[in-house]
Amino acid sequence: MGRNDDAWAVLFERHKILHEVEHNGFFEISANEIRTVREPRLMAKFDHHSNLPEVFRRNHLSILPISRNRYIIGTFNAYQTVKYDTKRSPVPVSFPSGITTIEPANLYSESAALHCAYVTGMIDRLVAEKSLPTVSGRMSSDSFAFSIETKDGNRHGISVSNSQVEVDAGYETENYMLLIEAKKESTRDFLIRQLYYPYRLWSAKTHKEVKPVFFTHSNDVFSFFVYEFTDSLNYNSLQLLTEQHYIVEHEDISLADIHNLISKHSVIPEPALPFPQADSFTRVVDLMNLLFEQDLSKEQITSNYNFDSRQTNYYTSAGMYLGFIERLRNDQGEVAFTLTEQGVRVMRLPYKEKYLALTSTILSHQVFRRIFQETVQMGHLPERHRIVEIMRLCNLYRVGQESTYFRRAQTIEKWIEWIFRLPIL
Repeated sequence: MGRNDDAWAVLFERHKILHEVEHNGFFEISANEIRTVREPRLMAKFDHHSNLPEVFRRNHLSILPISRNRYIIGTFNAYQTVKYDTKRSPVPVSFPSGITTIEPANLYSESAALHCAYVTGMIDRLVAEKSLPTVSGRMSSDSFAFSIETKDGNRHGISVSNSQVEVDAGYETENYMLLIEAKKESTRDFLIRQLYYPYRLWSAKTHKEVKPVFFTHSNDVFSFFVYEFTDSLNYNSLQLLTEQHYIVEHEDISLADIHNLISKHSVIPEPALPFPQADSFTRVVDLMNLLFEQDLSKEQITSNYNFDSRQTNYYTSAGMYLGFIERLRNDQGEVAFTLTEQGVRVMRLPYKEKYLALTSTILSHQVFRRIFQETVQMGHLPERHRIVEIMRLCNLYRVGQESTYFRRAQTIEKWIEWIFRLPIL
């Protein structure tokens, strides 16, 4: 249980919130009431469904701001699922030779990724028109009303007055206004409010068509999801118009490059650390990106990014297994994580060198190397039982039960698949 879980448990008991929602359909709470247990800025901003406190998730609840100092809680369908089209290769774009203040391989903040997307022409490509950056930052929502779906299939009316709105970037073209919500990680969902409130604000301020855009920068791939609200009064009328993925042109990675790694680097002894249970290596790289920017406590990772508590444990442990992440105690005495010197060095490398270094580290472990080599020989991944057989021969640390071997085998499969996708990128 994190601090938000504990604090919300106190508020739910004090204000009988579940009883109020059950009988009235909602409960309104003030920032001052929240502040009696913890700062509202830490207690009421949940960008992803996984960030919600346990009492919210268990009871299918969400929270939305309705003014500068009030929030509404109900069984609202507040989040939008994101599904990446993994069959679509990112489109290469060139980086302007005259730009010296942006390094495409070292974009460790949302603003840096957006600046790179703009100067490479990605923003213009979204609507096939020349764009100019015009708005960003925090602003007031003005007043508007809307309806939102509830878990039982009904609709609930909500009125908003001068709530705080934040726009990561806004770009104006001849016919459109693009409002972008940006994340420095791949995600499974996002809070629709982050697009809807800015959409309502700017739709009332410009005659141009406002296009809400959700953007992620993960594993050096720039992903854009362009939406429209088919009914401006309906929070849940979000429809995906187009999905576009780009990558800054770089020196290609070939399968020969990966084979060359194996010939140059020997196998290392298996560390006395838990064998990874982290099925997405993309998420491992995302976490390293976040830690490159700053050290993060376990609670910060779980509360602010698209990781739940269990995933935070899994992915930090995976980074530690590879030697990229280490655990520490921060100034508040909390468990926190930082990049090792090796992790920092790898993340500073240019694109090709970075991904080859990540691959080399994975394949320095005997179990991954042997399964990679068998995959090359057979043209496909070995069957799960064969992977488990190889795992047993590699003296993995504290992997004893049969079920544990099979769960960890899935991680091996996914990491090997990640390596084989690199030559495509």
